[in-house]
Parts: sequence; structure tokens; C-alpha cells
Amino acid sequence: MFGFFKTREDLPVMEGTTEQIQKKYKAYQWQVFLGLVFGYAVFYVVRLSLGVVKKPMLDAEIVTLAELGIMGSAFFFTYAIGKFSNGLLSDYANIGRFMSISLLLSGITAIAMGMNTASAFFVILWALNGWFQSVGSAPSCVSLFQWFTPTQRGSRYSLWAGSRNIGEAITWILTASLVSYFGWRAGFIGAGIAAIAAALCMLVVLKDRPQTYGLPDPATAFGEEPEDKVKASPAETRKAQIFILKQPTLWLIAAACAMMYISRYAMSSWAVLYLQESKGYELLDAGFAMAAYPIAGLAGAILSGFVSDKVFKGNRHIPTLIYGLINIAGMCLMFFGPSSRMVDAVALTMIGFAIGGLVVFLAGLTACDLMPRKAVGAVKGFIGLCSYMAASAQELISASLIDVQVIDGVEVYDFSNAQYFWLGAAVLSLFLALTVWNAKKVTTID
Repeated sequence: MFGFFKTREDLPVMEGTTEQIQKKYKAYQWQVFLGLVFGYAVFYVVRLSLGVVKKPMLDAEIVTLAELGIMGSAFFFTYAIGKFSNGLLSDYANIGRFMSISLLLSGITAIAMGMNTASAFFVILWALNGWFQSVGSAPSCVSLFQWFTPTQRGSRYSLWAGSRNIGEAITWILTASLVSYFGWRAGFIGAGIAAIAAALCMLVVLKDRPQTYGLPDPATAFGEEPEDKVKASPAETRKAQIFILKQPTLWLIAAACAMMYISRYAMSSWAVLYLQESKGYELLDAGFAMAAYPIAGLAGAILSGFVSDKVFKGNRHIPTLIYGLINIAGMCLMFFGPSSRMVDAVALTMIGFAIGGLVVFLAGLTACDLMPRKAVGAVKGFIGLCSYMAASAQELISASLIDVQVIDGVEVYDFSNAQYFWLGAAVLSLFLALTVWNAKKVTTID
């Protein structure tokens, strides 16, 4: 990594009473937590801006449907690779600088999108944005583990995980409003300006590791049982990583998550256009209707941890089954239910709630429970790689399945085939998730 992004050297531990150390710690913890929550939310504002402007760009003949599919696919391809590689780099990074500069560059890229009209540059810029966007999730997790004790992390992690839903809600309401009044360029430029402003704030409030400020590790500072201070050797870590990649259980969970991400990003990328073309919504109405999706997703994500821990005593499979069935039922209601704004609102709420929980379980928690702790980073990286490769393929496949017809000189988009693809992915995801129902935790590495 460039020296600017590397974590700094540790300072001598500050002298003072336990109360003084904890007071300083808590002040920094609040800054870090708020910076991560609102910063990660703005990452999503930039990422989802394309989903809002698709219809206006098509109407203005700026791009074709196939070109939109290529743009989305290029984004998720670079995002998948970046999520894995930048996740590895985040272990060595000054998280405050790493995340902030990446969001800043993402914002600049979004503004460039709003000033462009050439389809080739749209693809290049959006692919570049995928790389900058990938510096979001893994660094946030690293920072949470750096600054919070084992007993503090659970609640902070679930709240942080829901911050993406805040970003989605902002996108579907505020970005859609900007585009409705000022045109498609405002969707990109507005999101870009918001990202630059948030990045500058993050650069101030996010922090490097506690030890670089003369603070002890969080467990020691708050009188909890210190975590293992002896790190696994590189050879042991590599052995664990190779071992988990040979486990059929991990591959099945990764495949289940990949199928779920097809339906997840089909909704994020195409649902606004679907509501406009298949349900007769205006753009602003579609944006407000979609706001129910992330709000319900936030509730689903937060509730998932409580339900699996308290109600099902750590069993992740039963709530995964429940969330998966809700997702399938919501999509059936959306695609085949009565034509009603109320029905659409209920369907989007069900889908959003279910996806919020499924992301928690399939995107890491279930596999991390079953695999050795030495390789948790590799587990999440592998699942993320598979999931976003599937999301990338989804963009191309969905674009090819949407049938374009010209009726009375007006282009009309038929989603009949695409909706079966999205629903089928949700069903296959649940089936794959059920195949590991009786899987046992791996405690030894052969």
C-alpha cells in the first residue's frame, strides 16, 4: 500500500486512571461508529444512483438497455475483485484515510458520470466506481473489531449492517426527487456531491487503530477478557485458508448467497424501472414506493441477529428458512398479485425485510459460525467474490431477458421473462441454503 494509507506505528500507552482512558476511548468510539454508519450509507447513495436514472437515460436515448446491462455488470465485476483484494489490504490500513479517500474518489467518478454522454465512458467510469466502492464493507468491519470489545461489537455490527438501508432510502427518495425535477444528470452529480461532503467528514471523525493514539486494545481498556494476543503464523493462516476452500459446506453457502444476490440486486438495479413500466408508476412515485424496501431491510437485518441468538439459540438455519420463504412470497405477490399500490407496498416490504436478514446469514454469519476462526477473512472474501460475480452476471442476463417493444412509436419494456429469472434465483438460493442444515462446525484442520 502507499505509505499515506498504511496504519501508523503504535504510541506508548497513555498514563492515567481507568476512568480517564475509558472516557477518551468512548469519545473516539462514538466518532468511529457514527462515521462508519453514515459514511457507509453514502457509499450506497452513489452505488444505487444508476438504478434511479435508468428510465430517464433510456427515454433521452443516452444509452440502450444492453449498455445499461454492461455498465451494471462492469461495476459488479470490479467490485467483486476489489472487495476481496481491498479486504485483505484493510488489515494493514489506516481505515480513516482508506475509506475516506475511496469515497471521495467515488464521488468524483459519479460527478464525471453526470457530465458524460458517451456510452463507452459510462462503462469505464462505472467500472472504476465499482473499485472505489469496494473499499467500504471490509474496512468498516476491521474498524469495528479494532475499536469495540467482543461484548460491544454485536449491537454495533447489526446497526452498522443496517446503514446500507439508510443509503437505499435516501436514494429512492432524495435522488429520485432530484432526477424528477432536474433530469438524469442530477442523480449522478447530486450523489457525487454528497459523497465528497461525507468523505471530508469521515476523514475527520474516522480513526486509525487505538494503539496509534496511545490507547490499549478495547478489551483491556474496558476490563474484559483479552482476546488472543498471539496471532497465527502466516503459514498456519495460509493452511487454514486453503483448508476452508476445500470444504463443500462453504461452496454451498457461497452458491446460496450468490443466488440470493441475484434477486437482491435485481431489485436494487431494476425495480424502479419495473414499477414504471409494468405497474405504471411515475419516477417519483416509484422512488417513494421503493423506500419501503430498505426500511424493512433495516428491520430485517437488526432483528435477524436477535432472533437467531435468542429465539433459536444460535441456530441460523431456521431463521434462514423463514426469511427465504418470506422473500419468495413477497416476489410472487409483487409479480403475480393484484394490481394495487397497497399490494406493491406490502410486497416490497416483505422482500426488503427478507433480504435484510438473508444478507446477514448467507453473506457471512452462517459460514463464519461453521468454519475455523483463523480463516474468517477468507470465508467472507470468498463468499463476497462469488456473490458479486453473480450480481455482475445478473445485470447482463436481466438486460437480455427484458423484451423491448415499440407500441405506437413508444418503447415499452416487458419484464415477463426477467421476473421468472429473479424468482427462480430466490427459490434456488433457499434450496442451496437448506442443503447445509445438518452441517457441523469444523474444529480441526487436516
